[in-house]
Amino acid sequence: MTLSAAVACGTLAPDFDQVVAIEVASPDSLEQFDTLRPRAHALDGRGDSVAATILWATLDAALLTVVNETTGVMVGKLPSAAAARIQARVGNLRSNPIRVFVLAAADSLIAAGPTADDVTVSPTDSLSDSLKVRLADTVKVQLADTVSIGLSGRPIVWSITHATTPNSVTLVTNDTAHALVAVDTVPTAASGIAAVKVRFLGGPLPDSVVVTTSARRAVGTTVSGSPVTFVVRFLP
Repeated sequence: MTLSAAVACGTLAPDFDQVVAIEVASPDSLEQFDTLRPRAHALDGRGDSVAATILWATLDAALLTVVNETTGVMVGKLPSAAAARIQARVGNLRSNPIRVFVLAAADSLIAAGPTADDVTVSPTDSLSDSLKVRLADTVKVQLADTVSIGLSGRPIVWSITHATTPNSVTLVTNDTAHALVAVDTVPTAASGIAAVKVRFLGGPLPDSVVVTTSARRAVGTTVSGSPVTFVVRFLP
């Protein structure tokens, strides 16, 4: 989770017990319909945290809805390429706006092609076809702008979870790669698709190789459909 901080300063008075600043921390993104819970502390003239009533607001109500102005709970309303801005205040003292991006909801992970592949190994070929998954937003909603924000750049985790001959196969995202990689994180393309291949590195042929892939939402929960399982067989 990336945390941001903002401070708004008022005019200092001889009374150092008064609130002169608000320190704010918030995740930098959430997905549509997910809940945002920012945090804030009021600071006195000595820089110490003090008790104060902190109220929350959004400067972009079309993107974020404030559920409770005293707790700061907000809900993502519309995905947008532009950031929504949130702000805390104590009396007339306001924090600097914090930018929060509302992302399209990643609510489903599905195979985007065959989940099994047979590779006949030869001196010139030891690479499987692409194993593909698609991250999807099945809830169709109006976007807050015309910029395509989609589901690109989301991390998809791939793992070799079983190989009958350990260290004989690797995950590759580049056809020329030969380094041993058992776990890799691959970002989705603009289409929401992420893909890897499996390469046989040599030695005894494995009977089968099992590869699983999974995704998580911005709030950390597992995307429905995870894990997706693929099986690759290498044949002589």
